[in-house]
Amino acid sequence: MMHEKKVSAKQILSFRHDTAPRSLIPIDEPTFKLVIFSIQDEFFCIAGTHIREILPYSTIHFVPGCPPELEGVINIRGDITSVIRLGSLLGLNKTPITRHSSILLGIGDGLTSGLLVDRMVDVLDTPQSAIHSPATTLPDHLRTFVSGVYRYRNQAVTMLDLDLLFHEYLR
Repeated sequence: MMHEKKVSAKQILSFRHDTAPRSLIPIDEPTFKLVIFSIQDEFFCIAGTHIREILPYSTIHFVPGCPPELEGVINIRGDITSVIRLGSLLGLNKTPITRHSSILLGIGDGLTSGLLVDRMVDVLDTPQSAIHSPATTLPDHLRTFVSGVYRYRNQAVTMLDLDLLFHEYLR
């Protein structure tokens, strides 16, 4: 007759703890939310603290006499909100609006406005150590607004400072 060796729950848990894969991110490292989107074929992100809501594209009403970056206004549950074409503000060529276009409701430098982007990509939590300093080779028109660079699925994502973008827009 075979004798079965009895194993306690404590031994099982100890074995599982010792053989479990370790996390690559330290648990106590501060993280923050990133909202990743694309304009043309470039990826950008804004800190989630500056994005109040992500809206599907809706009809934008043109307002005569506004700067070219201002696409118009939209009605959000009874509130009229301006919509800025973010690509134009960044000095990028104007792209057509598609069914993938989105409006990010951004808050920065005392201004709340919609930001028209070509496509929403992702919203994720990331450790602060994953954000790197921007390259010194950035074009002059972008350098002012860029606060860092992030790698997302092997692609560079340019992190924008919404306070600086809105400050420049208000000038």
